[in-house]
Amino acid sequence: MPFRFIHTADLHLDSPLTSLALRNADLGALVRGATRKALERIVDLAIAEAVDAVIVAGDLYDGSQTSMATALFLMGQMRRLEAEGIRVYIIRGNHDAQSQITRELTFPPNVHVFDGRGKPVRAGALENGREVHVHGVSFANPHAPASLLPTFRAPVPDAVNIGLMHTSLAGASRHDPYAPVGLADLSAHGFDYWALGHIHQRRVHLEKPWIVMPGNPQGRDINEGGPKGVTLATVAEDGSITCEERHVAVAVFERLSLDLAGIDDWNGMLDRAESLLGEARAATGGAHLVARIAVAGATPLAWRLRRDEDLLLAELQNLAASLGECWIEALELEVSATVAEAGANAGPLAELARLMREDVVENHAYREELREALGDLLRQLPREARSLLATDETEEEALLSDIAVQGSDAVLARLGGESGGA
Repeated sequence: MPFRFIHTADLHLDSPLTSLALRNADLGALVRGATRKALERIVDLAIAEAVDAVIVAGDLYDGSQTSMATALFLMGQMRRLEAEGIRVYIIRGNHDAQSQITRELTFPPNVHVFDGRGKPVRAGALENGREVHVHGVSFANPHAPASLLPTFRAPVPDAVNIGLMHTSLAGASRHDPYAPVGLADLSAHGFDYWALGHIHQRRVHLEKPWIVMPGNPQGRDINEGGPKGVTLATVAEDGSITCEERHVAVAVFERLSLDLAGIDDWNGMLDRAESLLGEARAATGGAHLVARIAVAGATPLAWRLRRDEDLLLAELQNLAASLGECWIEALELEVSATVAEAGANAGPLAELARLMREDVVENHAYREELREALGDLLRQLPREARSLLATDETEEEALLSDIAVQGSDAVLARLGGESGGA
């Protein structure tokens, strides 16, 4: 019989969802509970596929916020696996290292949590007697500036060797450096499969040996979009390994673009939106769709869409609700007037638009006023919510530019609406 295992990472059980909760309590509740549901689905899959092991490459928890209720839920899922004779191998990631509960939990006998010494554990054997060994290194601190690879021992001779590591590899956008290591170094170490964690986007880096980042099994915001799942791996009698992705996410985040080119009436816009949402909903494979819609294109509706953005959002939310298990997370307006309409409106309004774009939006004093207003807003938000708007000076500048342009467009849309009719 082959040896089969599920590789997952970065579950971040019960992680807070401040941004969603502020905008839509029902949607926030759905996605907050989705991290638990994803783990339940992983356990369901492990039992249905009769795997030998489940491998967790770090960040079961979401840091110091972890509650005892989260820990008890996790224990319940581990006992389901224990009842089926399925072993679980876990390393602690940077978020786990922040959790006090991580150090206090006593797992059932089927669960092995690696320490920082890199000692391999025998996980089973193939029918021909060839053993399978799992290696892992946990880190006790939330920061790991140096590679963990030197901590791992050499491969067990004449065995299949699987390594667990929580790492940012050589660096990845939107992720702090954590236990950095190069792919060439991992490949040269001699393991047959590297089960990685930390980066939330799935990627198979190599197949000989396998170096797999499964991504998180459940996205938590629009920046963790697309289908999410785990890797199901099978080790054959000759030691070769095959892998497949299995989706387990309850909710799938997607950025959708609603192109209104050629649309000149409100009902036509809604028809196109319904078609867009329907196609995206069908593509989720049964998961909830959580969409951020960018409405774009040159259309005579441009001024009305900006003037009545609240109505547009309500209409799109109603469309989503009618499809079932479909949600609008946010709306972005990137529409513009058609050439013909812009020509018809040439005159004072067009001159005002030019002045706003060239003289006001880029004016230093105006930008400083915006910066001060943004600072006041950030100070009133909870600390954990501030980084959702801007994490550094570059993002703050981009946000200020976006606010300035959208504000000027909104003013022009209302002026255009008053002169152009409804």
